[in-house]
Amino acid sequence: MLRLLAEIMNSSPKRVPIPKNGVDYRGKVVLAPMVRSGELPSRLLALKYGADLVWGPETIDKSMIGTTKRINPISSTIDYTRTPSNGSRNPASVTKESNIYRLHPGLESGRLIFQIGASSPSTAVEVAKLVAPHVAGIDVNAGCPKPFSTSGGMGAALLQKPDHLASILSALVIEVGQVFEIGISVKIRLLETAEKTEALVRKLCSTGITGLTVHCRTTPMRPRERVIRDQLRMIGNICKTEGVACVMNGDVRNKDEALQLMREFGVDGAMIATAAEANPSSFRTSEDGGLLPWKEVVQEYMRIALDVDNKWGNTKFTLGQLIPGKAEVYRRVTGSKSYTEVCEALDLQELLDQAREVDEKLGISQTHESPAVKKAKTGNKTAQAAGGRTGIERSWGSETRHPLPERGVGMLTTMTV
Repeated sequence: MLRLLAEIMNSSPKRVPIPKNGVDYRGKVVLAPMVRSGELPSRLLALKYGADLVWGPETIDKSMIGTTKRINPISSTIDYTRTPSNGSRNPASVTKESNIYRLHPGLESGRLIFQIGASSPSTAVEVAKLVAPHVAGIDVNAGCPKPFSTSGGMGAALLQKPDHLASILSALVIEVGQVFEIGISVKIRLLETAEKTEALVRKLCSTGITGLTVHCRTTPMRPRERVIRDQLRMIGNICKTEGVACVMNGDVRNKDEALQLMREFGVDGAMIATAAEANPSSFRTSEDGGLLPWKEVVQEYMRIALDVDNKWGNTKFTLGQLIPGKAEVYRRVTGSKSYTEVCEALDLQELLDQAREVDEKLGISQTHESPAVKKAKTGNKTAQAAGGRTGIERSWGSETRHPLPERGVGMLTTMTV
């Protein structure tokens, strides 16, 4: 009997223990980490529509060092802020703070994964400790192919240094995961050959991580290129052997497809990225009614964005992703300069009073123009004849530019990492 029991125990699949304050990625369909499209309102909307977990956007470790943690009693959020210097020789003279990271401990509790961009075990640990009490896990970005990340030894650059990447994960597991009792995970891309990918996955799974996500593209591949899923079953089998949850990423269009792909390739979870960026109701199954009309999604997004006083620039960017480009209201919304103007354009009369309050709180003026713009309009007859239309059409592009990168990066477009 004892021998039989021992055989049964030995035949049971290995499983890395999920810490008390962590979360198991198994059986989950989650929101992928996306620069700009992974801010708080987008995450809360994804959760509302059925996402099991949400990843925040990649946050560069150095951008978080030196931040001040503030609890916002009005929005019930926790904000990590810092005073930007914008290249000034006297940073102390600048009083307005930049919000580097915002989370909602009530609505995201147990479901938020903080993704960090790091090239050093020590800085990764330092930053992870700042947010660890408020998140369900820390995820290391080892897949971003963009120069801003790879040039600093982060993202996909870590794939070429497996031992170094493993040292970052091990440090996080010991100094953060075990201390705060949360899970540590990593997100990678495929390597040049299946053999190299296999060796990498085995090494990373031995560090004590609870989850591994694979973006089924190699580093040089662009989002428009079709994903490669030939190695997915192999990666999933290794993770199962090592007791680590395996999550797939890349061209997953909705929750129904995610669940089907999980069964097909034998992986534990799936991420939705660009499909959720365009319509977060992609997390609704067909039984739940499937995709909702964009107008309904936009209305709900606006409610959430106003409730948490979301940065106007981010709200405007996100609306540009949610509203179809051919929609009659698209140009008017993307040319808007305030929450009030957007609510008027979308005929959201019930949100107008709140929009005005948020505009005032954020210091947004519908009629504000820089001295240079005013001078150009008054001194240029062509601009006057055009009724300022040129300025309105340019506002979308100029609004997305920030003098100081919000996350230690200067990306102007959404990126899935």
